[in-house]
Amino acid sequence: MSQQYLTAALYQFIDLPEFAQWQQPLQALCDQHQVKGLLLLAHEGINGTIAGLPGDVQAVLDWLKRDPRLANLVHKEAHADSNPFYRMRVRLKQEIVTLGVPELNPALNAGQYVKPEDWNALISQPDVVLVDTRNDYEVGIGSFEGAINPHTKSFTEFPQWVAEQSQPGGALHGKQKVAMFCTGGIRCEKSTAYMKTQGFEDVYHLEGGILKYLETVAEDASMWWGDCFVFDERVSVGHGLVRGPHQLCRSCRMPLGADELAHVHYVRGVSCPYCHGSRTPEQLQSLAERQRQMDLAQERGDTHLGHTQASSQQSRQQKTAAQQEALQGLPVLYSFRRCPYAMRARLALAYAGIACQLREVVLKDKPQALLDASPKATVPVLVLADGTVLEESLEIMIWALRQNDPDQWLSPTAGSLDEMQALIARHDSEFKPALDRCKYPSRYPQADAAAAAATANEFLGALNQQLAATGYLFGRDPSLADMAIRPFVRQFAGIDEAAWQNHPWPHLQAWLLRLTDSALFEQVMEKYPAWHPDEAGVLFR
Repeated sequence: MSQQYLTAALYQFIDLPEFAQWQQPLQALCDQHQVKGLLLLAHEGINGTIAGLPGDVQAVLDWLKRDPRLANLVHKEAHADSNPFYRMRVRLKQEIVTLGVPELNPALNAGQYVKPEDWNALISQPDVVLVDTRNDYEVGIGSFEGAINPHTKSFTEFPQWVAEQSQPGGALHGKQKVAMFCTGGIRCEKSTAYMKTQGFEDVYHLEGGILKYLETVAEDASMWWGDCFVFDERVSVGHGLVRGPHQLCRSCRMPLGADELAHVHYVRGVSCPYCHGSRTPEQLQSLAERQRQMDLAQERGDTHLGHTQASSQQSRQQKTAAQQEALQGLPVLYSFRRCPYAMRARLALAYAGIACQLREVVLKDKPQALLDASPKATVPVLVLADGTVLEESLEIMIWALRQNDPDQWLSPTAGSLDEMQALIARHDSEFKPALDRCKYPSRYPQADAAAAAATANEFLGALNQQLAATGYLFGRDPSLADMAIRPFVRQFAGIDEAAWQNHPWPHLQAWLLRLTDSALFEQVMEKYPAWHPDEAGVLFR
């Protein structure tokens, strides 16, 4: 008999300067109660979703509410027959929702709440500018009548949009009354606070977000059209929070409605009307193989091969056999989680949707299989199904992107592949040695620490200047260069986080945040146990 699990989504902006001290006790409490999920802590508050048996989830909520600043913490509940999460993570962040303006304080300066039942009257006023703060692909399947779509790909692009639209001829120029909305409300806490810092006087946001509106307002009185994109297995919901018809394209990640799903160009896991014709035959073959592997895993009831759970010896043996069969024929990736070279390879493989068998390596005890494949035995190493061995991280990245590149990382909106590779080569030959000497001074006792720091700072300052125009290194979108370099900049930032924040590199700092706060980075930084030759590997995709 299945157990009823409770999922609680929560957030609250508060002044929390001691947020780092919360991480360990909160993690321990969740582990004690077998509560799973993700909670983000920052100086501006808490945000996340947890799930477990109702009494256990309530114990965590009660612990949080013991702090007077969270006494009025509100959460949204949902129920399921299984826990939607596999592990519990409490993470420290610069922002609990990333706008790229960490000094903003929504707890003190957010806009005015408007209840769902009063929303229609507000947005019907002719002098109110209505702004949808969600990403472009979310707006495409539903929004409020008359809402402006900023066409942002991430929330960090919102301040730039406000600056552009505040100029003469822009949608915000000369306007004072602005109403904003998002899925659940958290983005609007920040966007309205930001608008007020930019001189807008009357700023409003929909209390509880679109979801509360769809739950509260009857469909025949609604000013909402279409469906609301949600970040879970439902993909979209409509009025009454009834599950919508949308599914995600596993190739380009666009939400697909009934018309797209019935289109001749839709092939499950391979293509849809949005990405049809943009893939090479090799990429299509790789996507089809990935879908086949996912189907095999689902048939065996093995939804997450990296997940470890208590079981009998017999069930463990059965699970290992199923894992080995599902992993058969996949490329083998030898990796070390914290190595930035391995990070860049995993980023490209995960983004491209390349299913592979991940083998986590202990660097001081490298397995013989790695030594046999690559005598130099430096991670990452990718062994393809035909026996081809790729020993360089950039080589792995380019191979993966040539299989599938939905957002055109290899074809930047400014510059060329050759220019990107030249910058990466300069990074690897100049910045990386300086980084090593800054991070590991005991390994380089003869090195000039001041000279190494100067070299690193000069390179990073140049990156900050290059990022100032468009937010990415080669145009307005992420590219191969961004993904190849950011893991190393992250490592530099971690040497002294206070010093990192004090550097005059706002564009570089925001650029790094866009990676570390992304779902893709969260995916590739998942922890796995060390691989042993007598065990099944981990399905990485």
